[in-house]
Amino acid sequence: MGPAMKATTRRVGRPSRHDIKQTPQDENAPLDRREIIVSAAATLFAEKGYDRTSIRDIGAAAGILSGSLYYYFSSKEEIFVEVHSAGMRRLIAAAQEAVSGEGDAWSCLERLAAAHCRVLLEGTGFMIMVFPHFPEGIDPFRSELVRQRDEYERIFADVIARLDLAHDLDRDIFRLQILGALNWSQTWYHAGRGATPDEIGRHLVRMLRR
Repeated sequence: MGPAMKATTRRVGRPSRHDIKQTPQDENAPLDRREIIVSAAATLFAEKGYDRTSIRDIGAAAGILSGSLYYYFSSKEEIFVEVHSAGMRRLIAAAQEAVSGEGDAWSCLERLAAAHCRVLLEGTGFMIMVFPHFPEGIDPFRSELVRQRDEYERIFADVIARLDLAHDLDRDIFRLQILGALNWSQTWYHAGRGATPDEIGRHLVRMLRR
């Protein structure tokens, strides 16, 4: 996601629950509808970019009037936070499973990098959060977004701390560079052509191993 441009989406009041028609079978509709909205927004953010995606776009993709969408979310920024959170949950779950296996630290890092690439490259727009810059207007939520990223990066940091690296190598820089390389694969990866996501992650780690 490139440099953020100021969002033009205006905020309006949320409609009441009675403004959204639900049938008796739709007792769980609020939760399900939120998930549909978040999924639709993730895809649009990935395809069009956050700044070029409007609330109207998200509502249309989710099959809900844009005015009614405000019943579920107060703003496009709040939807972005939900997209980010959902993506980070996927990454964290995959990473925790990867590091639970046996083997030395390098083998663990291979599994971790492979898991990262699988989620990143086989997923959806939920992965837009791997880029370093948050959109403008997101400041009220920034501390929570940073906390989520820090939680994920700590998994990498814990594994890297166990590597037999040269004493003069900075492990923080090592972590940032490997994550940057893994994330950059989004720009050139094509499904079904060349290496698989698993192979890409493992290959990078093997390049770095002494």
